[in-house]
Amino acid sequence: MSSRAANVTQVSKKAKMSGDIANPHLDGIPPDTLSKVEEHLDSFRLSLDSLRDVSARLRKDMIRGLGKHSHHRAPVKMLPTFVRATPDGTEKGDFLALDLGGTNFRVLHVRVVEEQQKVLKMDSQICAIPQEMMLGTGDQLFNHIAGCLNDFLVSQDLKGETLPLGFTFSFPCEQKEIDKSILIRWTKGFNCSGVEGEDVVKLLKEAIHRRGDFDIGSVAMVNDTVGTMMSCGYRDQSCEIGMIIGTGTNACYMEEMKNVKRVEGEDGRMCINTEWGGFGDDGSLRGILTEFDVEVDKTSINPGVHTFEKMISGMYLGEIVRLLLVKLTEEKLLFKGQTSEALRTMGKFETKYISEIEEPDSGLDNAQKILTKLGLQWDQVDARLVRLVCDAISSRSARLCAAALATLANHMRVTRKLGRLKTTVGVDGTVYRKHPNFSEELQETVRLLAPECDITFLVSEDGSGKGAAMVTAVAQRLALQSRLLEDSDGEGDDEEEDDEGF
Repeated sequence: MSSRAANVTQVSKKAKMSGDIANPHLDGIPPDTLSKVEEHLDSFRLSLDSLRDVSARLRKDMIRGLGKHSHHRAPVKMLPTFVRATPDGTEKGDFLALDLGGTNFRVLHVRVVEEQQKVLKMDSQICAIPQEMMLGTGDQLFNHIAGCLNDFLVSQDLKGETLPLGFTFSFPCEQKEIDKSILIRWTKGFNCSGVEGEDVVKLLKEAIHRRGDFDIGSVAMVNDTVGTMMSCGYRDQSCEIGMIIGTGTNACYMEEMKNVKRVEGEDGRMCINTEWGGFGDDGSLRGILTEFDVEVDKTSINPGVHTFEKMISGMYLGEIVRLLLVKLTEEKLLFKGQTSEALRTMGKFETKYISEIEEPDSGLDNAQKILTKLGLQWDQVDARLVRLVCDAISSRSARLCAAALATLANHMRVTRKLGRLKTTVGVDGTVYRKHPNFSEELQETVRLLAPECDITFLVSEDGSGKGAAMVTAVAQRLALQSRLLEDSDGEGDDEEEDDEGF
C-alpha cells in the first residue's frame, strides 16, 4: 500500500487526526486502486497549516467588511444587524414571529417565561404564497401576509392585543435600524414589484394599517443566523455566535462597537451578520479550489459568488461527490468504467446520501441501495470507495467550517484582550444536525485552530421563530432600560435645579 493510501486507514474522524487505527471500511480494496483514488482525494484533505491560512485570509476580509470605506469592496459583507445585546434571562412576555423565506411563510405565537428561562412556541400556522402572488405587486404580497396574521390572531384569541413582532425575512437586505430593512433584490423565485429598494417593515405596517382591524407593536428584523444565536442565548447567556450549516451557510457574532466603523457609537457591542458564504469571491481561495469546485460554480445559478458556501454547504456537497464519482468511473476506478444516466445527471446524487453512506453501522448497506437506485452496477469495492469519497468531501466541509468559526472566536478573544475566551455557539442546519460525523470533526478542528478559546456548542430550537421573538424581547428590554435611565437622569437634573433655586 502506498503511503498516501496508508494515511487514510483510520476509523473515525478523531482517528483520522491521530492516524493510529486501521479502517475496516477499506478492507478488500486493491492497494493500487486505493492509491489512485487517493490522488484525487488529496486535494480535499486540507492540512492544519492550510486551514490556518484560510483563517488568516478570512480575518483580513472581516476587517475590510467592518471598515467604513472598505466594506463596499469586501467579499465578506459583515452587515450590522442593530442587535445590541444577547438575552440576559430577564426577558418575558408574549410575542409574534413572522418567518418569510420561501413559498410558504409561518406565523408564530411565542411566550418567553422568565421564571423557567424558557422560550415556548405556543402555536404556529403555515400560510402558502401562490405562485402568481410571488410575481405580483408588493401590495398584494403584504396584504396577503397581513390577512394571514389577522387569521392567526383570531385563531389564538389574541385579537385586540398589540404584540411585538420579530420578522425573519430571508432575502438580501441592507439593515438600517433594527426595525428598518431595505430589500436589495428578490431571490428564490420572488419578483414582486415595488419592493426592491423599499423598507419591508414599512410595507408590512402599511398593509396592516390598510386593513385597520388589528395592530402590532414594535418590530425587530431578524436574520436567520441571528435568530439561531438568540434562541440559544436565552438558554445559555454566554452564546455570542450563531452559525448555520444547512442548504447554505452563514454566521453572526457579537462585535465590539468600536470596530463597527459603519455605525456611529463606540460603546458596547453589536451583532454582525458576516455573510461568510461570499468568502473567496475575490479569488482568495483559488489555491484550494478543486476542479470539481470550479465545475459546481460554473453550472450553478450564481457563478462567481458564494465561493465558500459552495465548498461546504448542503446545496452543493452532493454535486461535488457526483462529479468526482463520474471522474473516477471514467478512469475505470469505479463501476468497471460504466456510469449511468442518473450519475451523469446534475443534482441526482443528493447531499442526504452522504450522511446515509457515512452512517457507522448501516453505511455500506445504504451505499449499495443508493448505487442501485442510481442505476449503477456495483461491487463491494465500489461501495467502500464511494464511502471514502463521501468521507473526504464531508470532512473538508467540516474542517473549512471549523476554520471560519475559529477565526470568529480568535478575533473576539483578541479584540476583547482576553487570555482565554469562553463562549457558546448556537448552531442550526441539516448538515450539522444530520451528518453522523460532521459536528464531531468540526468541534475537534476548532479546538486545534482556536486553542485559547473554550467553545461550547448548542443546537438551536427553531431559531427563525423563537429566535425572532428573542431579538424582539431583548430590544424591548434595552428600550425600557434606556427609558428608565433617561427618567432617572432627568429626575437628578430636576433635583439639582431645585437645590440651586433653594
